[in-house]
Amino acid sequence: MSYFDYQGCQLHYEEYGHGAPLLLVHGLGSSTLDWEYQIPALSAHYRVIALDVRGHGRSAKPRERYSIAGFAEDVAALIEHLRLGPVHLVGISMGGMIGFQVGVDFPQLLKSLTIVNSGPEVKARKPADYLMIAQRWTLSRLLSLERIGKGLGGILFPKPEQAELRRKIEQRWPRNDKRAYNASLDAIIGWGVREHLDRITCPTLVITADHDYTPIAIKEAYVKELPNARLVVIADSRHATPLDQPERFNTTLLDFLAEVERPEKT
Repeated sequence: MSYFDYQGCQLHYEEYGHGAPLLLVHGLGSSTLDWEYQIPALSAHYRVIALDVRGHGRSAKPRERYSIAGFAEDVAALIEHLRLGPVHLVGISMGGMIGFQVGVDFPQLLKSLTIVNSGPEVKARKPADYLMIAQRWTLSRLLSLERIGKGLGGILFPKPEQAELRRKIEQRWPRNDKRAYNASLDAIIGWGVREHLDRITCPTLVITADHDYTPIAIKEAYVKELPNARLVVIADSRHATPLDQPERFNTTLLDFLAEVERPEKT
């Protein structure tokens, strides 16, 4: 368990293994625990660094307005703090948005980018989008974190045999700071870097669940806008793919990373 200070905020991160640096960035309302089924497999081959984003986990939760650009600056500061050089960055959901922002603002810091169940913008394009965003914003204010966690557990892990995963979400979600959670949600709404995707030239892997919140077609569309990207669909999975399909996720990621590393070893 390690910490570093950046712009007056104490940020928590964890390190495992040795090798090329691999940085893991979790989603909204989560923490380094997002990666509990990845760290053992990945750290056998890489130096794995898992970050608690500002306002989450063991990191400080300053009472301020958050932004995806600000989260990306925190990631860049951690890379500089540890003198990692270019890293393999893997981000899920909000962590994927942070990954996109890092790729746009700090492309020199990325050796590769893996985006999991995420996208390069959260902008309303049609009436249904405005309604969905308004509902989520309102419910995040009205409902307790306990209620949100219970509802989320049922959405992410609906199968009877996924009871243990549901229990984990129900236990973890109330640990969030409600103000920081809402500030992070506010940072997501209206954010976007889609018009700058051409800046992300590193090898990019987009992983999507077949039952993610947004359709596969949306990922297919933005993958075409990235200079060096491919899409992999993982079947029988929802938004928390690293948790509900860890073996397939780990194999997919490790195969991609090995391919990126291979040219440098020849």
